[in-house]
Order: sequence, then C-alpha cells, then structure tokens
Amino acid sequence: MDWTPYTARAKDWFEDLRDRICAEFEAIEREAGSDAAFEYTEWQREEDGNADPGGGTRGLMKGKVFEKVGVNVSAVRGEFAPEFAGTINGADADNPGFTATGISLVAHMANPHVPAVHMNTRFLTTGKAWFGGGADLNPPIPCEEDTADFHAAFRAACAAHNPTYYDRFSKWAEEYFFIPHRGVHRGVGGIFYDHLECADEAAWERNFAFTQDVGKAFLEIFPKLVRRRMESDFDAADKRTQLEWRGRYAEFNLVYDRGTLFGLKTGGNIDAILMSLPPEAVWN
Repeated sequence: MDWTPYTARAKDWFEDLRDRICAEFEAIEREAGSDAAFEYTEWQREEDGNADPGGGTRGLMKGKVFEKVGVNVSAVRGEFAPEFAGTINGADADNPGFTATGISLVAHMANPHVPAVHMNTRFLTTGKAWFGGGADLNPPIPCEEDTADFHAAFRAACAAHNPTYYDRFSKWAEEYFFIPHRGVHRGVGGIFYDHLECADEAAWERNFAFTQDVGKAFLEIFPKLVRRRMESDFDAADKRTQLEWRGRYAEFNLVYDRGTLFGLKTGGNIDAILMSLPPEAVWN
C-alpha cells in the first residue's frame, strides 16, 4: 500500500496542532504581561544518495511563564543504517527504508509549581505502518489535583476509542518514563503507545483519529494546569528542587529516550533533537 498521501495528511495535522498549541502558549505569555513569541527555524535533513530526505521546523519560545518550550514538526524519509534498522518495527538490514512524520513538544516552566510536560505523536512507515506517541506530566513539585486532571483528560481520550487503551497505555508510560539507574520515575505519568499498526486504510483512519484526540486532549488540559499554577508563590528551596529534578529529566532524555535516539540515528537536526533539555539544571 502506498502510504504517501496518508503521511501527508498526518503531517498536515501535526502542523495544525503545533500552530494551535503555540498560539495558546503565546496567549498565556500575554496574560502574564510578556510579549514572548515562538521563533521558527527550518532545517533540512541530509543523506548521501537521497535527493529528498525531508526536514522539519523547530519552534522555540523563552518567556516569563515558559522558561523554555520547544515544539517541533518534521517529515523525513530515507534509509536506516544497517545496525539500527534491525531495532525498528518492520525494518531490517535488507529493508532499511522509512518515512516518519510527527510533532514533539517539551515545556520547561519558570515557576516550580507549574509542571513541565512532554507530548509527542508520530506516524512511521517501514515494511509496516504505525502510529505512536503520548504525553506525560513532569512536575518538580507534584500536585495531586493536577495529576488527576491530566490523567482524566487522557483517560477520556482513550475511552472514546478503545476501553482497554487507558489501562494499557498509562501502564506503558509508567514503565517507559522510568530512570533505572536512579530507581525513580521522571514524572507522574500519562500515556505512551507505540506500534499502533495500520494494516489497511480503515485501520489507519481509526489510529489517526485516536492520535488526533491525544493531541486535542493535551491542548485542552495542559494550558489549564499552567494557568492554575503560574502565579503560585515559590522560594529558593522550591527552585532548587526544580533544578535537581531537571537534572533527572536530562538524564532520561540523553540515556533512555527513544525519540532522542531515533533523531540522532537518522540524521535529524541536533538543536531540534536536544530542545528537550532544560535551560538550567543542577546535580549534587
């Protein structure tokens, strides 16, 4: 099956979602008395012998509420290196071709009481085609109300498509967003899914609809949490807690994160790949 038009549709959705998210984040900055706005940088991928390797756009904003937030959209195509191809669903050394498009977002907040967040959704084709993604909340100072509301939003998004999704995908997030060498989770979870395979057009439409609802759920809940906490008082001890937590976040993203590895192994833009790293962090 030729997945080219479906890849294009997914890319268009990811770009639309980016625009809506960025507009909402800029609105929050204006509410806080800041004129911060996203700056967009386009990049092109390079691959020997590939006349159309694709590329993407990195969006970055540094403001009063969002100390650093990156929102990236990319669409790339080419071949995996032989030693990497065998680790990817539907690919191997003899069939290394792939396409990938997705949106990736990480927000690090100025106020320690506002949770940091990660969200990513993507569509890939190799010998197979599938969607993956999710979102997880990463508060330096956890708040039960925020955690409950975040999970409720994604529970509802999952329930609209499959009654098993939330239990499966929240457990997957709990297992995935874990730092083995520290023995701690990097946040309070959310959902994570991968290899949601598309055997035909009907399956693609179902999985695409679910992936869209994941993005919509994020856009609905996270700005509410930001507005709820962005004017909270904090002290030096709270800030120290935030910076120490950010160190753990950086460790996970550099050592265990699949997206980081995929980007580095496929010739992605280094600045876009590492935009997930916090602007400041400390280690004892």
